[in-house]
Amino acid sequence: MKLGIFGSANTVQDLQSQVEIAEKSGFRSFWVPQIFDLDALTALAVIASKVPRIRLGTSVVPTYPRHPMMLAQQALTVNQIAEGRLDLGIGLSHKPVVEGMWGISFDAPIGHMSDYLTILMALLHEGSISHSGKQITSRGGIGVSAEAPPVLVAALGPQMLKLVGKIADGTATWMTGVETIRGHVCPTINAAAETADRPPPQVVTAVPVCITNDTKAARERAAQDFGFYGQLPSYRAMLDREGLENSWDIALVGSFEQVSEGLQGYVDAGASQVVATVFGSGDEKVHTIDQLSRLL
Repeated sequence: MKLGIFGSANTVQDLQSQVEIAEKSGFRSFWVPQIFDLDALTALAVIASKVPRIRLGTSVVPTYPRHPMMLAQQALTVNQIAEGRLDLGIGLSHKPVVEGMWGISFDAPIGHMSDYLTILMALLHEGSISHSGKQITSRGGIGVSAEAPPVLVAALGPQMLKLVGKIADGTATWMTGVETIRGHVCPTINAAAETADRPPPQVVTAVPVCITNDTKAARERAAQDFGFYGQLPSYRAMLDREGLENSWDIALVGSFEQVSEGLQGYVDAGASQVVATVFGSGDEKVHTIDQLSRLL
């Protein structure tokens, strides 16, 4: 099983400690968010220079605040430092954030991402672009000597999955259950890639995980930590597909055997990599990471 760990911190030192533990434990990758704590790419540039083997991913960098030329420069710079170990996860974010916090229009998100990927992929792979899109324009080139990182887009709806399958390297999902991966995400993105004569895309699936004997307390914590995701339309649609009323019901909670069976279910459904978002008390997090290393 290709298994990664999702983590976050508000200091680079704390985040680096998490990455070092994940690397020593043998996990394939470590993923960080771009929300309201550290800038993910800046932090990973520092960590990549000190932690030499594990792959490092962003899950995900919002596209609206960063022009794709700027993001291409950042990603290539980090990947130069990481010696090719970066996985660049990007996404739209959500309307309440884009419009409510940043004051940027969230109209035509598919058109926005189409322009964004057209520019970003060209700059990463070819170094130059001349594109006048309806949403984004970019003309010029960059000169960073580095391998292009895989670009994974947080794609959930059918239009976005089709777009990503045609242009990008895969998707990174969250709040998405096994049957939705099996019956919706994988078939849609794979068919689009095949039509475009592109390789099968990666499907990286992040899942909340807690290995514990106190399942009642863990589920109460899951409700606190993950309850608000059910209020966001894109995640609500995936939960509805899965037949789940509550967003926290997506979490894998219980014994090592129960959790490992749940993770294997995602692999069997078509996920190319599963990323464990470990939650719980401090002791439960340590125990969960230790137990998950048995799967590697």
